[in-house]
Amino acid sequence: MLEPGDPVPEVTARNQDDRSVTPDFGAPTVVYFYPKDFTGGCTVEAADFQAALPEFRGLGVTVYGVSMDSVEVHADFADEEGVQFDLLADPDGAVASAFGVPTDGGHPDRLTFLIGDGEVVAAYEPALADPNGHAREVLNDARRRFGEG
Repeated sequence: MLEPGDPVPEVTARNQDDRSVTPDFGAPTVVYFYPKDFTGGCTVEAADFQAALPEFRGLGVTVYGVSMDSVEVHADFADEEGVQFDLLADPDGAVASAFGVPTDGGHPDRLTFLIGDGEVVAAYEPALADPNGHAREVLNDARRRFGEG
């Protein structure tokens, strides 16, 4: 797993709108990996990041969710849950591998990276069973790093 201070690799994946996305990791970014769309903890986590999205954007932070689900499943999930940030499809696990995220059982572990200036600023392992409040933790760190302290 990438650690704070590690450079972030360039990655490209398709989002829920079937558009190719190459995140700009030189800018403030959150990349959170999650096991699977339409599951309890993953739905809570997506809803929390969505609820905090205006605050992230106010700090100039772009949010990406990544799982091994297909573009089509991401599209259904984003539509049903009102997700307005990019969900990146990583069916072969290439993005997860680039970040050193384990994909045992065909699903990435729940790991989050706060990125700035092309390197990992912070790495998180939220509770698998209950990621409630995780987005707030990341937002608070983003405020300290990129915005109003």
